[in-house]
Amino acid sequence: MLKRCWLWLGHLLGKLTVLLLIVGLGGWGIGSIYYAWKFSGPVSNEEQIPPGEAALTQGIIEDAIRIVEQHRDNTRVLRDAHAKAHGCVKAEFTVLAELDPALRQGVFSEPGKTWQAWMRLSNGNAYPQFDRARDARGMAIKLLDVPGAKLMASKGTASDQDFVMFNHSSFFVRDVAEYKSNFAAQASGKKVLAFFPNWDPRSWELRHLIIALKTLAPAPESPVATTYSSIAPFKLGPNNIKYRVIPAAENCPNYELPKQNHDLPNFLRNALYQQLSLDRVPACFALQVQRQNPKHYMPIEDTSVEWDESLAPFETVATIKLPAQDFDSTEQNLFCDNLSFNPWHSLPEHRPIGGINRLRKAVYEAVSVYRHERNGSD
Repeated sequence: MLKRCWLWLGHLLGKLTVLLLIVGLGGWGIGSIYYAWKFSGPVSNEEQIPPGEAALTQGIIEDAIRIVEQHRDNTRVLRDAHAKAHGCVKAEFTVLAELDPALRQGVFSEPGKTWQAWMRLSNGNAYPQFDRARDARGMAIKLLDVPGAKLMASKGTASDQDFVMFNHSSFFVRDVAEYKSNFAAQASGKKVLAFFPNWDPRSWELRHLIIALKTLAPAPESPVATTYSSIAPFKLGPNNIKYRVIPAAENCPNYELPKQNHDLPNFLRNALYQQLSLDRVPACFALQVQRQNPKHYMPIEDTSVEWDESLAPFETVATIKLPAQDFDSTEQNLFCDNLSFNPWHSLPEHRPIGGINRLRKAVYEAVSVYRHERNGSD
């Protein structure tokens, strides 16, 4: 009798397993067909600004200021994101000597030219947590003494050309409307609502949740050992492009970083200090651009979609070198904290485009002004 019960139970579980497998495969197939249809071209090569975006942006600014107040460091106001820097280091940004004429725009207009720059490397969180915590990592580059009128500039940034990126190839929200919902939930400490705003499954953002989980990755061994992407699109003269920075160790002397102690709270800063300051070995990168092909699904207004590299390969336009240097001093760390990076500190040839970049223009500037006023810095 007991044997027959066990056989019957095993038979039932087997059928249920097969049924779940069929349902799962069917769902995967339907989802694949749906996304193949949804993510098919052509797309517009122009910006498309939805109604109500300005009001949503104002609400996001209010949430961002609420976050910087929540994460104040004693009496100092930190950034609303990427609050913890691993260091601000001097960089040499050199345009390729042989460059496609169509890409000779803005700061790339003079092949072979070297721009002096600052580079800030950071964790993504709004609170300075231990480096071993899963997080995004950021890179911001500020080219100095760039002539020409900028799209947005204060007295202190009038000669700057900024590039801002982080180490994932797509963003976990598509547009300003979703960003408002997601950001408000996180600012209120209700992270579940960021991707599941209500009980209606049609409002759930499972794909974006997966992107967010991939973005919150374990730390690299060093902040110079990972790839950083713009995520949002930009102009490059007449071209719509995305850009990324990849390690280019082949352009620098061979170097093997000693194994880092991941239990230390600031091991990424230690790794950068070990290479540049103690071992006196430079670090090298390549800046690359990816041109939009609007015949395929490479949207301007949806930053959750990664442009297909097989259809639009990346092209190197410049090299970046971090020379050996001393950077970890109290004075330089304060200087680093007071630096403002904004993709709208830009020549018109590099104009940011798309909803997330339009949002950045307003939010970055508002938070920067608020932060500097509260900290009493220029």
